[in-house]
Amino acid sequence: MRVFKTRAFARFACREWIDDAALADAVGRAERGQIDADLGGGVIKQRVARRGAGRSGGFRTIIAYQAQGMSIFLYGFAKNERENISSNELKDLRKAARFYFGLNREDLETAVTAGTLMEIRDA
Repeated sequence: MRVFKTRAFARFACREWIDDAALADAVGRAERGQIDADLGGGVIKQRVARRGAGRSGGFRTIIAYQAQGMSIFLYGFAKNERENISSNELKDLRKAARFYFGLNREDLETAVTAGTLMEIRDA
């Protein structure tokens, strides 16, 4: 399983002190079938713990997820700042998932080299 985060998600994770190990844990739970919410179209929602606290009061992450393939962290938000994403946002996130899943290996490496995607090595 290759795991990536978008540049925008990486800024969010840095601002909120979410490390790559916590992101790898979220994908690991999904790989074991522990998906918090399947939003359809290859998009899932996984909770990530706030540093020093549990997952329930932490962050929600939206991930483009392919079992035994790759995962891309697309979006994140704190539960106390926002209830959920809108239907229009979900449509856009599904489009992004389709786009990333359609990349071939060369295009994926180009995105990493350009800094559009960052690979999470702890996964």
